[in-house]
Amino acid sequence: MTRAHNRPDGGKVDVQIKEVVALKDLEVFVRFPHNLYQGHPYWVPALDSDEKNTLRHDRNPAFDHCDARYWLAYLDGRIAGRVAAIRNRLDIEKRGQPYLRFGWIDFVDDQGVSQALLGAVEEWAENLGMTAVHGPLGFTDLDREGMLVEGFDEIATLSTTHNYPYYGDHMARLGYEKDVDWLEHEIALPAELDQRVARVAATAMRRLDVRLLEVRSRRELLPYAAELFDVLNAEYRHLYGVVPLTQTQVDAYVKQYFGFIHPDFVPVVLDRHGQMIAFTIAMPSLSRALQKAKGRLFPLGFAHLLSSINKNDRVDLYIGAVRSEYQGWGVNAIMMQRMFDACRRHGIKTIHANPQLETNRRVLNQWKYFQARQHKRRRVFIKHLAPGASTA
Repeated sequence: MTRAHNRPDGGKVDVQIKEVVALKDLEVFVRFPHNLYQGHPYWVPALDSDEKNTLRHDRNPAFDHCDARYWLAYLDGRIAGRVAAIRNRLDIEKRGQPYLRFGWIDFVDDQGVSQALLGAVEEWAENLGMTAVHGPLGFTDLDREGMLVEGFDEIATLSTTHNYPYYGDHMARLGYEKDVDWLEHEIALPAELDQRVARVAATAMRRLDVRLLEVRSRRELLPYAAELFDVLNAEYRHLYGVVPLTQTQVDAYVKQYFGFIHPDFVPVVLDRHGQMIAFTIAMPSLSRALQKAKGRLFPLGFAHLLSSINKNDRVDLYIGAVRSEYQGWGVNAIMMQRMFDACRRHGIKTIHANPQLETNRRVLNQWKYFQARQHKRRRVFIKHLAPGASTA
């Protein structure tokens, strides 16, 4: 479809919107950011194979409870933008709110392009009877989500996006407002761990009668994967945008990511019966390796990733959880001490904590024991729809 939009200077622009229906279109959809951000020092591409596995109906088990459509925007015959729209039926049931998600949104600095892309999303939302559109969000909370609104001169990570500063301006002009923010922190690893952390950890180990899981390889860690996701589902279900993962999704994530995990950076706490009560997952930063790989595992991408895993001075802290009955009793200190020891052994100097909800004060307050700076902020925008009020 072609849509005419007014330019700020009073002129007209024709933007062609094309829905992704064939695999060749999906290839264009996945590769567009490589053109938009070519040579950008802070943008980190996802692996093309991971993106396609996530976006394809026949490969992502989230499609058991999700529907999705994708669009490309063309300006003067050249690709100028992309966007995905997702109806997550489990999320709608959980929230009791008929909201349509959008994600995978990228566009050139042309208001007509962003307007046409989000107009396609809003039109579908209205046809489905949705009352609002919000994003960027993925199929699950483990997908890349949130639009960067602070920290444009900071490098992204494996699990986060980077975008140009003009994105947020476009969203505001199209009637989108803040719904929620996530904060990211960079922590300089000290020469010695704060003794308060060590004391709390020792006290928690003794009082709670818990212990750290001792494993030496990914193979030894693998049997605990299912239990790890049980803890994740139980303790994240109340957070914004989170829908508990199904077993087929858990199996897919284990297959996709556990091969890259280094057990030294995955502290797991067990109770006296050997049941998991807490975990943290961190990995040596893959940001520079992914930039070198340019989205491809072969011929050299895999070698870049292995090099970063084995030799790095930076760790990305991805996710962690503590069972609710153990929260506030020092279990986090146990994992922090184990992570500190692992980082010192591997020569790590900096830890990057991935997005955490700005309202999650219990988690954010733990950085007070370290030299930490809040260096990024990313946002989910929302637009409530009135009948017939899309930007199309």
